[in-house]
Amino acid sequence: MSTRLEHLDIHPLRDELYNELHSRPFQVLPTPARVTQMAILTTPDQRREQFRHLQELHRLLGYPVPEEEVGCFEQTFGTLKVRREMHMEFASYTFTSLAESSADPFTETGITPLPEGWLEQMAGTVIAAFHVDIRPSSHDAASDLAFVRQHFEGLRLVGSSPQEGAARIWGTFKLHSDGFGRFMVQNHHMSNSQLGRLTQRLMEIETYRLMSLLALPVARDITPSLNDMDQKLAIITQALADNQDVDEQRLLGELSNIAARIEAFRAHSTFRFSATRAYHRLVLTRLEELREDELSGHLTMTEFMTRRLTPAVKTCEAVSERVEDLSRRVDRASDMMRTRVELAIQSQNQQLLSSMDRRSRIQLMMQHTVEGFSVVAISYYLIGLLKLGLDALYDSGVVFNKTLVLGIAIPVVMALVFLGIRIVHHHFIKMARRQ
Repeated sequence: MSTRLEHLDIHPLRDELYNELHSRPFQVLPTPARVTQMAILTTPDQRREQFRHLQELHRLLGYPVPEEEVGCFEQTFGTLKVRREMHMEFASYTFTSLAESSADPFTETGITPLPEGWLEQMAGTVIAAFHVDIRPSSHDAASDLAFVRQHFEGLRLVGSSPQEGAARIWGTFKLHSDGFGRFMVQNHHMSNSQLGRLTQRLMEIETYRLMSLLALPVARDITPSLNDMDQKLAIITQALADNQDVDEQRLLGELSNIAARIEAFRAHSTFRFSATRAYHRLVLTRLEELREDELSGHLTMTEFMTRRLTPAVKTCEAVSERVEDLSRRVDRASDMMRTRVELAIQSQNQQLLSSMDRRSRIQLMMQHTVEGFSVVAISYYLIGLLKLGLDALYDSGVVFNKTLVLGIAIPVVMALVFLGIRIVHHHFIKMARRQ
């Protein structure tokens, strides 16, 4: 009994996830065929302009115009097949001419059947452009090699025999006089589907190879600045390690400047370096899928990439790691500098507190001295008041010895005043302790 899904909660991306694996099907190519691949770096506006440009091609060739843009578009115009694939950074165009021709290789190419002037109006920046000439093999290796050499302008060939000798691939991985790269595939006994997959892998290897190298100029540009910052950071760190008497404010300013420059480099290069690693892995994966055999006297594509591409990618990775290492070192040096400044501030605070403590003791001694003077002054005024009272009492008729009474009152008054001041003093000390 089959399960009915219409009443179940279906994930909104379910159909899209199913279709993703089928969004870029392998091409099916006959022998012979002429293929031209172009990879064009684009902005979002240029992608929209490219789609309008593709619509214009349909109008020029008299075919129905597509209304909706898709990730992988393929259309056959008679003997011309056009395929457009959208990638994260670029759009790839594959033009395949299936028309019969007796012309020499690369004389007629995949872009030959395009309307005059249409390709020149393409928006974007071309990063990869190369021709692939597919033809049957004569099964005579010597004559095939002699034929191949005639059409690569004397450049050194890289060749391999993939899929256990089912075909032979020749190329130079260089630009030729027409501004395009060139590859020749000599088919021994591959089916159209196998040949399409082989050609697709070959084109992806060349495109991803060039995309992976985009980070190399960036790495070369920022390396001198990294050397300069590395030297400055080493000097600052050595000064801190030697516990030299340095201007912390100036060093903190230099560290902040280095940190800002490193963050600018990271913002400019992090994506490019990450993309290089991803493209390089794709190249290696496609090379493994070819299952190459060596052709005597020629480097295979795997050997060529290992010798030339891998060191360039390793250079980019080394510069990327160096940027991250410098960033971590600057953070550690900044932490050390901040710790040093905080210790200096704590030392200054301790000295300030010691100075305040000394001043407090002096103020306390002065306060005790003032308290003694205060007892005398207050007692003096109280004795004066007491004398006025005794005079008034004596004048009213009360007979007593004013001098004796006043003499006895003086120490009593001074003792009472002293005790009163001490009581007030202790009261304020208790209030301070409670706070």
